[in-house]
Amino acid sequence: MSREQTVSPGTEAVVPGATLAGQRFGFRDHYEVGREKIREFARAVQNLHPAHHQEVDARKLGYDGIIAPPTFASVIGMSATRALLDSVLTEYDLSQVLQTDQVFEIYRPMLAGDRISTEIEIESIRQFGDNDFVNVGFKLINQDGQTAVQGTTTIVARRGVEVDPNIVEAVENISMQPRPAETAGLDTDDLLIRRTGPAPEAAPREFAPVNTTPEFDSLVKGGELPSGVARVTRGDLANYAGVSGDPNPIHFSDRAAELAGLPTVVAHGLLTMGLAAQYLTDWLGDPTAIEKLAVRFSGFVPVPPTEPGVIEFSGKIKSIDPERRAATVLLSGVSEGRKLFGRAVAEIRLT
Repeated sequence: MSREQTVSPGTEAVVPGATLAGQRFGFRDHYEVGREKIREFARAVQNLHPAHHQEVDARKLGYDGIIAPPTFASVIGMSATRALLDSVLTEYDLSQVLQTDQVFEIYRPMLAGDRISTEIEIESIRQFGDNDFVNVGFKLINQDGQTAVQGTTTIVARRGVEVDPNIVEAVENISMQPRPAETAGLDTDDLLIRRTGPAPEAAPREFAPVNTTPEFDSLVKGGELPSGVARVTRGDLANYAGVSGDPNPIHFSDRAAELAGLPTVVAHGLLTMGLAAQYLTDWLGDPTAIEKLAVRFSGFVPVPPTEPGVIEFSGKIKSIDPERRAATVLLSGVSEGRKLFGRAVAEIRLT
């Protein structure tokens, strides 16, 4: 594809090197939410609610197609974030990028058959020593022009760091093979279109009915949720890497984990976030009752070769909103005595 792009009104071609904070981009192609992709992702993050797998169960919750899990937006956002790093945030070495925060705010569930457009914005870049904290906002819009999910991703990147070429070679030999855009001869610059003018405001949230097992009137501020346990094996990590498109080999290669200074292969942060969503769904009984999930990653889940990594989840009611029959829940995840989240918060609605 030519590097000379035809742009529609209100857009212009991506020009790397300009002032980055405040720049907005649209992902040129849309994402079609497939029924089987939803099922694959639900299995990968152990989201077992029947509405993620069968239309008849989704219809019981009032939806015509099977429902994407609460963290399914990470699959769509992965492509846009990678394109941004490859074509705009080019001063950073991808091997030196670490995700620290993730927020998903769910306006309406994504369903099988939806066509999703992606808008992203570099909201801020803050420098602390050799590290840059890059906050990227995103909005996923369905075929009806409705915001389905919006949120933010925060990454920490090191600028101008010399990487040992031996490490680069070793990682390249065990990483996932090139992405489809590369194998087709396309440059990821061709995937992004710069937006100009003020960002459009999201339409007001529509509050569809929920059908939760606990009723709102049973909640008490400070009350504790039942504890839960999740287990992940090496096979789970390999499956999630493929389904999500996450190419980082520290999640499936002992050699890569060793080079990164880790004791063993570790679970993906977004996988642990998906497992936390299932923990909430187990209690709520309705995955669409989760309105917002925000996590700051601070630890990791070690996954040895011959036994699963174990995560212990717990939660506490931080506040309740009688007018909306809603609540805020503080979540905790622990593996081998190590806290996984610096902060994890969910906003939920109840029957």
